[in-house]
Amino acid sequence: MSGVTIIGTGHYVPGEPVTNHALARVMDTSDEWIQTRTGIQQRYFARDGQGPSDLAVEASKNALDDAGVAASEIDYIIFATMTPDHFFPGSGPLLGAKLGISGIPALDIRQQCAAMPYAFQLANGLVQSGAAETILLVGAEVHSGFMPWTDWDVVRSEAEREVTAEAYERANRHRGLAIIFGDGAAAMVLRKSGAPDGGFIGAELHSDGDSFDHLYVPGCGFRSIPYVTPEALAAEEHIPQMRGPSLLKKAVKTLSQTVKSICETYGVSQDEIDCFIAHQANDRINQAVRQALRIPPEKIPSNIARYGNTSAATIGILTDELRRDGTIGEGDLLCFLALGAGLNWGAALLRL
Repeated sequence: MSGVTIIGTGHYVPGEPVTNHALARVMDTSDEWIQTRTGIQQRYFARDGQGPSDLAVEASKNALDDAGVAASEIDYIIFATMTPDHFFPGSGPLLGAKLGISGIPALDIRQQCAAMPYAFQLANGLVQSGAAETILLVGAEVHSGFMPWTDWDVVRSEAEREVTAEAYERANRHRGLAIIFGDGAAAMVLRKSGAPDGGFIGAELHSDGDSFDHLYVPGCGFRSIPYVTPEALAAEEHIPQMRGPSLLKKAVKTLSQTVKSICETYGVSQDEIDCFIAHQANDRINQAVRQALRIPPEKIPSNIARYGNTSAATIGILTDELRRDGTIGEGDLLCFLALGAGLNWGAALLRL
């Protein structure tokens, strides 16, 4: 039976690229240090007042144009983000209003970097049940709000002054996190495949709340009354904490196992997969997964050097680039794989 497939893609990043050299102006780092540990050369950051729904509008317009579909034909929005415009409501309804399609259901999902494998399974279920026909799937993030520096004009190369010792030290305390993330949005238009046995094949999804502290925001939650306090902000509890080395090991092990398992479940040989589209968290993770699974380098492309980790948007941005440059096309078998905070992880198989 045919599943949902991708009929259009688009992405959008805000402003001008921020290089590793720019980050070295506000904390103790360097281009070589960042590239060696992550593979990242630059990233993009939104301006104050720009939310994920704003980035998503531009990505969605590009995807709709690519699909040849009018916004009025969309009958369901799935919006993946861990950095919503507001604590509530979700960003999905905001995107619908900005696209002029208020009234359709809009669902926000919170699987962070692992959102896309989850979203494909969800979208397929909605279409197969008859609840939707044409779905707009979006991943969009604005991580700027938890960056640990205050001298944005210096980071954006709009000023040349030296930052204060206090500001430098504050940014430096969160260096391992701050060098990784960037802002961006990606969108996909999904419909049921017209090819027999085409489209979504299946997904294998997992979560492990026992490991939540590998990547989480320790404060500004509803275990506290009020949920945001001056003390929490002073303690920098609104900035995510990450256990990087342990997270890397977990990602390599779980993603490798999940890819092997999903191939076995659906009777697919790894050699049959034309492209492995992995979440772009850290190039070291993806290289280790590639080596563990013995995937040829050309079958697991990377664009993290240009964007950094845009969380829920990474897979969509990479998919858009691969479709537009002809690396993937109709009939190709794709394996999407990702791990994110939660911990959540999974893989999905889909034939274009």
